[in-house]
Amino acid sequence: MTENLYVHGYSEREKERLEDQANTLTELLHHDTVYPPGSRVLEAGCGVGAQTVTLAAKSPDAQITSIDISPESLAAAQARIIQAGFTNVTFQQANIFDLPFEPESFDHLFLCFVLEHLPNPDEALDALQTMIRPGGTITVIEGDHGSTYFHPQNPYAAQCVQCLVYLQSQMGGDSLIGRRLFPLLKEAGFQDVQVSPRMVYVDGSKPDLVEGFTKNTFTAMVEGVREKALEQGLMDPRAWEQGIRGLRRAAEEDGVFCYTFFKGMGIKK
Repeated sequence: MTENLYVHGYSEREKERLEDQANTLTELLHHDTVYPPGSRVLEAGCGVGAQTVTLAAKSPDAQITSIDISPESLAAAQARIIQAGFTNVTFQQANIFDLPFEPESFDHLFLCFVLEHLPNPDEALDALQTMIRPGGTITVIEGDHGSTYFHPQNPYAAQCVQCLVYLQSQMGGDSLIGRRLFPLLKEAGFQDVQVSPRMVYVDGSKPDLVEGFTKNTFTAMVEGVREKALEQGLMDPRAWEQGIRGLRRAAEEDGVFCYTFFKGMGIKK
């Protein structure tokens, strides 16, 4: 995995967006992410540690090794863990396709929002599964931008979302990968594969989700590709602004926003 595949960039605003996303979705995505005491967990592609804090908190007696290819992201992740007061995480710079560990060094593997950025997620899973002992588990969480719908409908807003889908595919990624988790895990040889959809439903009765997800996670993510979308002529500036206003409109009192994440789990035979 190389750094330049990350369509959202590495700005301070992106770090804030990732933290908002993690804090908002903790219960939805991670209520069943718990590892036994003493188990060895590899978190691949930890980024700035937005999910690492949750892993450390929910499995305080597990030993977590978190890797990322970006030294800047690792530094941010380590600072976040230190600030939170956890001591059960170690960090190491590493490439998913060139891992510095002995085979079968870990009991469990965790990936969250990683495969969507890779042109070859099947090869990544092949490389990573060698790190898990027989009988160990994998947990993968990914989104699917094709699951986005909202009220009031706005064709420009839908076009803005499609710009993000297109730009990510142009960089070799797949922002629709959530729907592919089951076949990807099966083809990688995992057994007892189970995939569960985790839908975020937001309306005016859920102000925390309106702020944390509709505004600060999803709309902020789409806004982050504005420059690339306009540079490539995917939309003109006026249409883009209408689209962003449409997404923000879904965050008003009578608006509705929905998005689905997918969580896949399997066992190494």
